[in-house]
Amino acid sequence: MRYVRFLPANGLLLGITLLVNGSAFAGDFTVKAATVIEMKAVYGQVESRTIVPARARISGTITEVRVTEGQVVKKGDVVATVVDDKIALQLRAADAKIGALNSQMENAKTDLQRAQDLLAKGAATQSRVDAAQTQFDVITSQLAAAIAEKAVTQQSAKEGDTLAPADGRVLTVPVTAGSVIMAGETVARIASGQYYLRLSLPERHATEITEGAQVDIAERGIGVEGGFIKARQGRIAKVYPEIENGRVIADVEVADIGSFFVNERTLVSIPVAKRTVLGVPPQAVSTVHGIDYVTVDAADGPLGVAVVLGERYQDGGQPRVEVLTGLAEGDKVVLP
Repeated sequence: MRYVRFLPANGLLLGITLLVNGSAFAGDFTVKAATVIEMKAVYGQVESRTIVPARARISGTITEVRVTEGQVVKKGDVVATVVDDKIALQLRAADAKIGALNSQMENAKTDLQRAQDLLAKGAATQSRVDAAQTQFDVITSQLAAAIAEKAVTQQSAKEGDTLAPADGRVLTVPVTAGSVIMAGETVARIASGQYYLRLSLPERHATEITEGAQVDIAERGIGVEGGFIKARQGRIAKVYPEIENGRVIADVEVADIGSFFVNERTLVSIPVAKRTVLGVPPQAVSTVHGIDYVTVDAADGPLGVAVVLGERYQDGGQPRVEVLTGLAEGDKVVLP
């Protein structure tokens, strides 16, 4: 049996003694300085890499809207249908014109055949045959042009369907059925890119923010007052070189960000500084009457030293508790 005195950091005797069995100590731990990364919880805003508009290709009246906010669409899906009543009239006019030209072409073909027959009998001149051939060729070209014009009108009718330009989620639909819209106006906005988090940090952290650094993302809906609960991990993909209004802008990539809303804010814990600390294993600390003690291997045997503790951290995968005062680097701590 031996007695160990517990002394505060200033060396004054507390008058507290503990009866310690000599076999109660498992070994020594040498106090060494370690570098830890300080984390700061900030709000990050969910953004989409690209937001593309689905635009009307023709002017007219919207007869049907097929999507709503939040709906997931694929590239080429019909977002809305725009109808221009003039297109139907243009198609009927094109059909009538084609019919008239078909009749003229039949007459020109008959005249050409008659002129060729008379020329063979010697009752007509070559100039008459040439004139009939020219008339037939002109009407044939006019018919081809009328058919092409009808195809253009038919294509315009098909372009009444407003298509999704890319895969994504519909953010807004600023139109309703019955609205009059012009060609080029936006029918819906679609978030088509991968979601990421945009951070806005104070300028004092500019030198500590580096691309590739790992960050922690909190559970959705958790505020600062609720404590930080890690849900997933990401990395800083880009740090913008321009400081805006005293803020550093950085983007965080997350492999599976979940079902966040665009522009939703969530807590992100980011590394902002490094500091050197002294720490011991948590089991090396004992508490007596509300005061924390660490047993140090002194020249005359184990000695209890009062310490002030800080935060817990990991050193090489091992848990440590920071010691603010009471120990110096190189001290040998006796582990129970």
